[in-house]
Amino acid sequence: MSLKLDSVSTLLNEPDAAPVHSVTLFVALVSACIVIGHLLQKTRWMNQSVTALAFGLCTATVIILTTNGKISDILLFDEDLFFICLLPPIIFNAGFQVKKKQFFQNFIIINLFGVVGTLISFGIISIVQFAWCFAHTYKMLYVNAYRLFWWQVDLSSLGAILSATDTVCTLQVLNQEDTPLLYSLVFGEGVVNDATSIVLFNAIQKFSVHVTPDTVMQFTGSFLYLFSLSTLLGIAVGLMSAYIIRKLYFGRHSTDREVALMILMAYLSYVMADLFQLSGILTVFFCGIVMSHYTWHNITESSRVTTKHTFATLSFISETFIFLYVGMDALDMEKWKIVKGSPGTSVAVSSTLLGLVLVGRAASVFSVSFLSNLANDSPIDKIGFKQQVTIWWAGLMRGAVSVALAYNKVKSGSQV
Repeated sequence: MSLKLDSVSTLLNEPDAAPVHSVTLFVALVSACIVIGHLLQKTRWMNQSVTALAFGLCTATVIILTTNGKISDILLFDEDLFFICLLPPIIFNAGFQVKKKQFFQNFIIINLFGVVGTLISFGIISIVQFAWCFAHTYKMLYVNAYRLFWWQVDLSSLGAILSATDTVCTLQVLNQEDTPLLYSLVFGEGVVNDATSIVLFNAIQKFSVHVTPDTVMQFTGSFLYLFSLSTLLGIAVGLMSAYIIRKLYFGRHSTDREVALMILMAYLSYVMADLFQLSGILTVFFCGIVMSHYTWHNITESSRVTTKHTFATLSFISETFIFLYVGMDALDMEKWKIVKGSPGTSVAVSSTLLGLVLVGRAASVFSVSFLSNLANDSPIDKIGFKQQVTIWWAGLMRGAVSVALAYNKVKSGSQV
């Protein structure tokens, strides 16, 4: 039984059927990505993420050819879907599967990379952007103080968006057993960096029009408040789940209840963080660490196997879906029409931003590595130059968090 291309075009152009066909299309594509990724798992240059991106690009090309460029109808991305449904299982599984001994041995340097490094990159990107814009509009009379402020907010938001790294692809080619230090640094930095970027982005959005001299102090206090309370909330929920399961011993009746309670408590930590306007990423990450260390050892053997594979599977599906969407979104003609009128300017701006990302990333990685090496006397704990280059390269990709924050900014409306 075959389906003609013209019938596909007809189905996709029906407004009422678009959501159903979108879901069907993405489920089929994720399934195909899993199969092809399995067949190509021994290929050096094709991992699961690259496979999903390639599938997204190919699918978008076919849809464009069969719908006269109307791909936007099936790409109605909502950042709420990403933050509420796709991101929690990825971050929780990262905390749940992390090698805790290696992670906490390098906890300080990981936070230096994830927090201080992100702030360095954010500062370079934002300051250079603002200096460039101000230099090109200095003589224009309409640039008043109010408009100048909103430039600061928008450019700072863009700096936070471009500071969110994505180390998933790099982690897939690193071996945790062969390079434990490098893997721990790249993995830990990726998680802390995402949390820092989101907290940074949300803090910037709360700026008021009346900027006072102590704005920086207020921002720093807000950042530290969100960072610390988010971490404590994740630890508290993780310990609560361990206590409940240990005292009530669900496994003597049903392993399903143990598994269900772990999943729900993990998600509860994330939504509670959102309820209290904290960082859900940090909360669910530390909840995963605590649950893997305490809760997991208080459940039955069958529940241990089930939970380990369940969390890994949900994370795997979410990551594949995100990369698939990014690949499809790259060929959305409606978005390309925005830059159609001034392609030269768009190329110049994109090239400038790419250069700032490269420079900001290099400044953060090499400076933090230099400080870390000064503090460590042992040659084993020092970060070599090749490792620094790998860490720098690992953080050059801007992935799903950047995409979601960008959509969030566009949806809220730019003031420039």
